[in-house]
Amino acid sequence: MKPIRGALGFLVVLVFCPIALAPVSRAQAQALPAVSPRLVSFSKDIQPIFDASCVKCHGRGRTRGGLQIDTRESLLKGGDSGPAVVVGKSGESLLVNLVAGMDPERIMPRKGSRLTLEQIGLLRAWIDQGLHWDAGITFAKPPPLNLTPRSPSIAVSAESSVNPIDQILRRYFAKTGFNPPAHVNDRLFARRVYLDTIGLLPPEDGSGEAITDEDPQLRAELVRRLLSYDQLYAEHWLSFWNDLLRNDYRGAGFIDGGREPITRWLFAVLSTNLSYDKFVAQLINPTHASEGFTKGIVWRGVVNASQSPPLQAAQNIAQVFMGVNLKCASCHDSFINDWRLSDSYGLACVYSDRPLEMFRCDKPTGQMATARFIYPELGEIDPKADKPARLKRLAALITSPKDGRLSRTIVNRLWARFFGRGLIEPVDDMEQRAWDQDLLDWLAEDLVAHHYDLKRTIQVILTSEAYQLPAVDLGETSPKDYVFRGPAVRRLTAEEFRDALGEITAVWYKKPEFPVATEEVRSSLVAADPLTLALGRPSRDQVVTTRTADATTLQALELTNGRTLAGILAAAAWHTVDSPQPASDLVELLYRRAFGRSPTSAEQELAVGVLGTPPQPQGVEDLLWAMTMQPEFQLIY
Repeated sequence: MKPIRGALGFLVVLVFCPIALAPVSRAQAQALPAVSPRLVSFSKDIQPIFDASCVKCHGRGRTRGGLQIDTRESLLKGGDSGPAVVVGKSGESLLVNLVAGMDPERIMPRKGSRLTLEQIGLLRAWIDQGLHWDAGITFAKPPPLNLTPRSPSIAVSAESSVNPIDQILRRYFAKTGFNPPAHVNDRLFARRVYLDTIGLLPPEDGSGEAITDEDPQLRAELVRRLLSYDQLYAEHWLSFWNDLLRNDYRGAGFIDGGREPITRWLFAVLSTNLSYDKFVAQLINPTHASEGFTKGIVWRGVVNASQSPPLQAAQNIAQVFMGVNLKCASCHDSFINDWRLSDSYGLACVYSDRPLEMFRCDKPTGQMATARFIYPELGEIDPKADKPARLKRLAALITSPKDGRLSRTIVNRLWARFFGRGLIEPVDDMEQRAWDQDLLDWLAEDLVAHHYDLKRTIQVILTSEAYQLPAVDLGETSPKDYVFRGPAVRRLTAEEFRDALGEITAVWYKKPEFPVATEEVRSSLVAADPLTLALGRPSRDQVVTTRTADATTLQALELTNGRTLAGILAAAAWHTVDSPQPASDLVELLYRRAFGRSPTSAEQELAVGVLGTPPQPQGVEDLLWAMTMQPEFQLIY
């Protein structure tokens, strides 16, 4: 064979031979941006450059091209192409040449804005001046927040008559300069707590539930009594957990028989108030009755590799119980957080019946994943163990008292449910600090100390002075701007709205999805209809941890012209006319049902005029529609 000669031969060698990068020539060195003449500060000048342009690929434990910049030592170690920097010789440093674009095929960073001439000059000066690296600065992945159990940093007295939540918030209010106003009146409190505990409006006559003079003891007794209504509690909270566990999905593309709903199991554990650690354990290491959550949705047709059932299980477990978003990291190393493809596949392996090859952006990598938990700090999973053993071990790790994230994630979700915004926001990013970390820590540790009793935690929250503050309009406040001033004004959920319609019209659903001892069939017990879908009830093909509160065109159309609402109002109107009563009495009854109060004289006069004398079906429909469109009916203040 003849030797390869000339320019073509040189090109072939470059392409096919894995040689190191050639030394930087004198001409190239002269073409580099000038060295900055001033003394460089690592923390002020270099760290911002690394944070903005280098860390996404080479920091926080990531390695690209063999290069990692977590520490000075790892930077000096270099990568696949040899040393990245030559201390004292910036012109000969590969790092400088790459960011300066001396090799058009290897300009760094590959994504985002290129470094400015000034920034390159600072890097050169830093290398020439000895590569000083301030002690304590690292680009390594930080230890996970809210993972290790931690008691609040302030003393909370169990002997005090003041709710522990309020003891903690006193310091927060003093720091933020907030003087809490008087509590809401009894009517607003009763409506708020009824909807938050059992999802129903207070009875119009107040029978058996009267509270007077804003007595805190009577309010606490009302909370306890409502939480003791096990079936009503389960019927209400079923929707919350259906969203989280994506139960009750019936959308297009689902292969019937691919999995069974877990509604019967879920209703049973809610009505018996099964401790949260056992609740979670039975979902992670499931029985046949509870396996629908981790079994995943089996779709028709070609499905992206990131949506295989084992990866669905990994994504859902991480999101619901640990407040971690692995969805991006199920396709490639995440660009929005520090999770990697191997993290998602490691957790997915726990649920796989066979070894899993990792796919990056739907392309096979040839690398096989190894079963492991996303937080090895909590313990290891034996990848050689059989599937039942792996599931049992995973359930034990997540529900272990060492896992402070489990308790913090659920109390944060409860706080967001009752206050319209989490202690950490968004609620699926638990790697953030809370706006009051002591409050989050106390709620979480108190839940664990009381055997993961969710009802007890709910009771503590709903009997706090913080919960009884007047509602505030949060508008479009960002997490950075948020300062707690009280519960947010909230919209009724789709199910709460439909159940409230049932209470004021006596028109309920006909038949529940499964046998349950109730005459009034609640919205959570039936499939979604056009009205509840328009009002935000999700299809549940994905985990839903928060529902949007924004009004939509579809909602406006459904509330004004939808057949579902019109049918409910028409049925109520004919039922009302069949049981004749004076128009004034009917107005009083409807106002007490809908708003928990009597109508004003002006409202009474106007409503009687709408009804007609005697009340006519069309008049009843019009009045009911007008009342249910009021903010006083649709919002929780």
